[in-house]
Amino acid sequence: MESELKDLNPKPISQQQQPLPEPIDDRSTKDDYPLLLKPAVNIEELEKKFAAYVRNDVYGTMGRGELPWAEKFLLGIALLTLVPIRVVVSLTILVVYYLICRVCTLFLAPNREEEDQEDYAHMGGWRRAVIVRSGRFLARVMLFVLGFYWINETYRNLDINSETECNDLSEEPKRPGAIISNHISYLDILYHMSSFFPSFVAKRSVAKLPLVGLISKCLGCVFVQRESKSSDFKGVSAVVNERVREAHQNKFAPMMMLFPEGTTTNGDFLLPFKTGAFLSKAPVLPVILRYPYQRFSPAWDSISGVRHIMLLLCQFVNYLEVTRLPVYSPSQQEKDDPKLYAENVRRLMAREGNLTMSDIGLAEKRIYHAALNGSNNRLPSVLHRKDD
Repeated sequence: MESELKDLNPKPISQQQQPLPEPIDDRSTKDDYPLLLKPAVNIEELEKKFAAYVRNDVYGTMGRGELPWAEKFLLGIALLTLVPIRVVVSLTILVVYYLICRVCTLFLAPNREEEDQEDYAHMGGWRRAVIVRSGRFLARVMLFVLGFYWINETYRNLDINSETECNDLSEEPKRPGAIISNHISYLDILYHMSSFFPSFVAKRSVAKLPLVGLISKCLGCVFVQRESKSSDFKGVSAVVNERVREAHQNKFAPMMMLFPEGTTTNGDFLLPFKTGAFLSKAPVLPVILRYPYQRFSPAWDSISGVRHIMLLLCQFVNYLEVTRLPVYSPSQQEKDDPKLYAENVRRLMAREGNLTMSDIGLAEKRIYHAALNGSNNRLPSVLHRKDD
């Protein structure tokens, strides 16, 4: 599920990226041409440069590290006993919730705000109550089955003398229109479902998946169809901004869950926030997630989805720590400048969550992954321009 919004005014690539390894300067007089990185890039140097995406658990960067025999023995036992049980129970929970959603949406036409948007999030009465309450309960049960037996939740109260001086903390907190969270794993979605049952941003193809498709519509997901060129399509940001404003003004409307980093990290860093989540000028609820680990990190980076799920299922106990900050109401200055709003919320989350702020983004992540996959001879071409 892709829960991200694009900045409507993206910076030039040269301003977003940190300096890359030395390029092969075949065309020293033509800075506008794509330049390939040197072959045989040093992985250790890339890990220092792109530290936000590096896995540091015992299974190695791609989950394929050399393991001691004791660890292999434990994995073998878990594959034969724990994994089958968790798979069966998880699928049962998914089917049960699908059937609940199917019953609650019988003889009910979906809401169609746009040609490409279809959902049941605005239904009312007993139908909505059953879907929300059962969804939150079963999402928590799913986390329990996956080994998250205890979730440590902290509610943080901030001092008036915070770093976010532009925020008017004297005002009474208002209902947030969106939940803002750092993004570490697909497990983030299960937690937010169990706590808030918000709407997400998802690929259009998700709506057509068996079981999951109907559930995503009941969540009120905003479906992304980037290849659409219809003149009636408002774009993801416009649809999401409408939802955020509606949630802020109407307590019965579902809140939006947004990951403004635009991609996942290893959980120790906070990437630059895209401004799309803050264009509505509505208050937001910052939530910080961390997954403490000893053997396997639940962070989903530089490892295949199947391998990640299998190793997660093999770990008997997983841990999740959540810090909820007070609702952040933007000042007039922040309302007029979404970039300032986004940056102030980011700095607040980094400080309160003890996270390191990083300036790299998705482009650097792709370069790092290409190097790990043995493609460092032909890493993605990057436009290398000199700053004015």
